Amino acid sequence: MAISGKTCVCAVIGDPIEHSLSPAIQNAAFNALNLDFVYTAFRVKPSEVVNALAGIHALGIVGLNVTMPHKEAVIKCLDWVDETAKFLKSVNTIHCKDGKLLGYSTDGIGALKALKENGADPHGKRVLMFGAGGATRAIAYALVQEADELVVLNRTVSEAQKLAESLKKCGKKIIVDSLSPDVIEEKISDVDILLNTTSVGMKPNINQSLIASNNLKSDLTVMDIVYNPFETQLVKDAKAVGAKVVNGVEMLIYQGAASFEIWTGQQPPVQVMRKAALEQLNRG
Repeated sequence: MAISGKTCVCAVIGDPIEHSLSPAIQNAAFNALNLDFVYTAFRVKPSEVVNALAGIHALGIVGLNVTMPHKEAVIKCLDWVDETAKFLKSVNTIHCKDGKLLGYSTDGIGALKALKENGADPHGKRVLMFGAGGATRAIAYALVQEADELVVLNRTVSEAQKLAESLKKCGKKIIVDSLSPDVIEEKISDVDILLNTTSVGMKPNINQSLIASNNLKSDLTVMDIVYNPFETQLVKDAKAVGAKVVNGVEMLIYQGAASFEIWTGQQPPVQVMRKAALEQLNRG
C-alpha cells in the first residue's frame, strides 16, 4: 500500500479500540480493489468525542466507523442522520461528504445480510433474541421488517418492554419475557431462528452459554454476534445437534461491507473481508 498526499483516510473510533478487526478488514478490501484509501483506529475517550469529530471534519477524513461507547454521543456532531440511525439513536458509520458529516447505522443491516447470505432468510419466521441492549435494538429493528414474530428475552424485562414498545408501529407481534432457563426452554420449542446479542460466551468466558445444549434442535438457525472466539459455546452446541449456524464474524463483515459501500460507492469484496477477519482472529 503506497500512501501519498492523495490517499483517503478512514478510521474507527471507540474506547477501548485495540481489539478491533476493522483495520484488517477494510484495508484488505481497499487493497483488493486498488483504491487509494487507508484505514486506521483511534482510541477516543468519551470526554473527547466532540473534539474528535471536529478534528475528523477539519482533517477531511472520508469515513468513520463508531463503536462503543460513542454510537449515541456522535449524533449531536453530525449534519445529517439517516432514518434508521435516527430511530435507533445510534450511529456506527459516518461519511464526510461535501463538507458535511453524514451518519448511518449498518448494525442491523449487517445482521440481516449475514442471515440471508448464510441461507437463513428471516422472512415469515419466528425469531428468538437474547438481550435488549444497543446491538439487539439495531438487529430487532431490521428483523421486525421481515420476521413474523420476535421474542425478546432479557434479564431486565423492563428494557425488553421498552424495545417492544419502540417497535410497535411496525405492526408485528413482539413478545418479551425474562432471560431465565425456564423461559428459554419454553420459548425455544417453536422458533425458527435464535440470536444471541449479549456478550455471554465472549473471550475469556468461552465456556459460557445462555441455553442448555439439550434445548437446541436440528431445524433451528443459531446466530451469535460474539466473534471472539470464532466459535462460541453456543455455536459449538448448535453445530453438535445439526443446527444451521451463523457466527459473529458474518455480522461484522456485512456491517463493514455496508460502510465500505457508503464511503467508496463500490461493491465490497466480501470474501476478501472475511478472509482478513479470520486471519486476524487466528493471530489472536
